[in-house]
Amino acid sequence: MPYVNIKITDEGVTADQKKQLIEGATKLLVDVLNKNPATTVVVIDEVNTDNWGVAGEVITERRNQGK
Repeated sequence: MPYVNIKITDEGVTADQKKQLIEGATKLLVDVLNKNPATTVVVIDEVNTDNWGVAGEVITERRNQGK
């Protein structure tokens, strides 16, 4: 049973976009690894930008600085 965990920042991703991510990840595992879509699990975690960092900086601050 494949398990895919997608982590994204919580910046306005729509329900339709999440649906497309789930469908796309499932299709990728079916197409590449011949996995059964009925047993493929995809979870999307939305992370607040205060809890996500890149290059030693918090994403919220990077966004405010225009990076």
